[in-house]
Amino acid sequence: MIPARYQASRFPAKLMQDLGGKPVIVRTYEAAVNTQLFDEVYVVTDSEVISEVISAIGGKVIMSKQKHESGSDRIAEAVEDMEVDIVINVQGDEPFIDAVSLEKIIDVFKADTEREIDLASLMTPISEWEEIANPNTVKVIVDNQNFALYFSRSPIPYPRDEEVEATYYKHKGIYAFRKRALMDFKRLPMLTLEAKEKIEAIRFLEYGKKIKMVETHVTGIEIDTPEDLDRARKVWK
Repeated sequence: MIPARYQASRFPAKLMQDLGGKPVIVRTYEAAVNTQLFDEVYVVTDSEVISEVISAIGGKVIMSKQKHESGSDRIAEAVEDMEVDIVINVQGDEPFIDAVSLEKIIDVFKADTEREIDLASLMTPISEWEEIANPNTVKVIVDNQNFALYFSRSPIPYPRDEEVEATYYKHKGIYAFRKRALMDFKRLPMLTLEAKEKIEAIRFLEYGKKIKMVETHVTGIEIDTPEDLDRARKVWK
């Protein structure tokens, strides 16, 4: 499922911006399909414009019936009546998604024979302080089994003792959900931490869900700003 909102707060209409001759959302949809990992790939949107460009290439679209605050809410509505077990959320601004990373989070559920894991997601090491301190970069800290402890736009862990070595991880906005966790997310109200940070993954933690983080070294480019789009166009060439 690829949630696709037209009016992004930081970069309106970013999904319809040109990337190598096609809109960003089309590039992301094609990348997801080309991994050949999924039974079905859908774009879930509230935008007729986005719906039309995906339909024009023969893609599958689900139109949202309600207004949603997050991509997870949008996907939950879309899959509520579907007979599915695992749902993958690929953000619409991720045209550089790769099969290797996606397969890693799918494998988390194949190995989870006790069905204890609610979600899996991706993280990648970062070392440049400019990126670590950037509030547009969501960071995650994990326990010794790589379960998420917290997500933040602030640098975590805070470097109080600069002599202690720590790896900083950027959270990549790609999730794999058990359907039941997604349905819980839909019915549970937003709490303070999620509202403060504006990070939907925090809601799962606030309600005690287990999020398994998987490390990947494929960074890609998430298109959050016009500057990101400029970088993406250079890489695409």
